Amino acid sequence: MKHVLGIGGVFFKAQDPEKLAAWYREHLGLEVEEYGGVTFRERPNPNETLPVRQAYTVWSPFPSDTDYFAPSAKPFMINFRVADLDALLAKLRNEGVTVDERAEKSEFGYFGWAMDPEGNRIELWEPSLA
Repeated sequence: MKHVLGIGGVFFKAQDPEKLAAWYREHLGLEVEEYGGVTFRERPNPNETLPVRQAYTVWSPFPSDTDYFAPSAKPFMINFRVADLDALLAKLRNEGVTVDERAEKSEFGYFGWAMDPEGNRIELWEPSLA
């Protein structure tokens, strides 16, 4: 019998949780709720006519000596699904956010990276339509 159905959340310590939540609200548009977190829903409003799409979350341990999270020294990285990576990266650059100059396309989709004000590397992922 399968016991684990997926990842229910990402939880991490922050030096200033309220300030960090405000940064994510301002720069990435996260709808931070009263409890201090965000609940992602595929169809936030049951009356919306958006098509239902397949959604999944990846759980993937990396080797302890990986440089994939660099320049962050943190032992984790959060990956956010996004709708228009190029537009978001341009917006972040205009807002003064540190954005990695490279972006990568692969069979998994289109990837870009940025840093939050506490030195956490953020992976931004636009899934392939295929």
